[in-house]
Amino acid sequence: MNVSDTTGRDPFLLVRDPMAPPAGLAKAVVAIGNFDGVHRGHAAVIERARSLAGRLGRPCAVLTFEPHPADFFAGRAVIFRLTPEPAKARVLAGLGLDGVIVLTFDATLASLDAEAFVAEILVGRLDVAAAVVGYDFHFGRGRQGSPAFLAEAGERHGFAVEIVEPVKADAAGSLQAVSSTETRAALARGDVALASRLLGHSWFVIATVVAGKRLGRTLGFPTVNLELEPPCALAFGIYAVFLRVDGRCHAGVASYGRRPTFDDGAPLLEVHAFDFDGDLYGKRVEVTFVDWIRGEAKFASAAALTVQMQQDAAAARRILAR
Repeated sequence: MNVSDTTGRDPFLLVRDPMAPPAGLAKAVVAIGNFDGVHRGHAAVIERARSLAGRLGRPCAVLTFEPHPADFFAGRAVIFRLTPEPAKARVLAGLGLDGVIVLTFDATLASLDAEAFVAEILVGRLDVAAAVVGYDFHFGRGRQGSPAFLAEAGERHGFAVEIVEPVKADAAGSLQAVSSTETRAALARGDVALASRLLGHSWFVIATVVAGKRLGRTLGFPTVNLELEPPCALAFGIYAVFLRVDGRCHAGVASYGRRPTFDDGAPLLEVHAFDFDGDLYGKRVEVTFVDWIRGEAKFASAAALTVQMQQDAAAARRILAR
């Protein structure tokens, strides 16, 4: 199907499990990977693919996989996804691609060895003109396929292969290779600012608004309540955020955690938008995390919590004003 990107250009193709080269993506240059987070390292792979496609006069696409292979092998969601499929599609749509090809990672795909993946998928089903991968890309049963193997297979099958070296980012004064693992670790510490530097874009979540207990409203802070996917390992705490709904962006403050002052329940993301008060139940919204304010804490009373929430809101306003 066609989906719109975030730049106002013509829609690009989002194709699932094609058995033949999709119309508009025949003889494409494909950037291959899971691309969770679409971080700066991923962006470098995609930019190399776009550059090669331009030189060859070919369309450019991303080839990715859903669900995450680790989730498939575990039989349940175990990976803290930086960009679950809707978020990943939204970021990829803004990178100047002609399309995204999504392959279902199932038992059939998992059983293919590296040579079969090249012959059956890249050559047989997609007829690629070239493939671009990161230095640490592995594929095929048992992750037996390496970038070097792909380059050799490309020579035999008649398509070009380019391998992109690691991208380094300055993290707290030291250079480190950008990776999804490092980004997850930053979010698990609540360091959303570092995560955004590693990603090259602000980290955000997309979720459906659910009904809450209206505790925030009784305290003078009505909230939009969102349940994030269970593997989410974002640190419990208070954050400065932006809430995007119906095409409009609202500054706000958010709490992610278990509400220890009240019920210590299941983790919930509660967003208070400063300039919005309305019923959003059932709507899909987007929350962009800008900075950490403090960790989650238990207060002696609702009154004490309200005082702290006022301070948190003021802090968020200062952060977002920057």
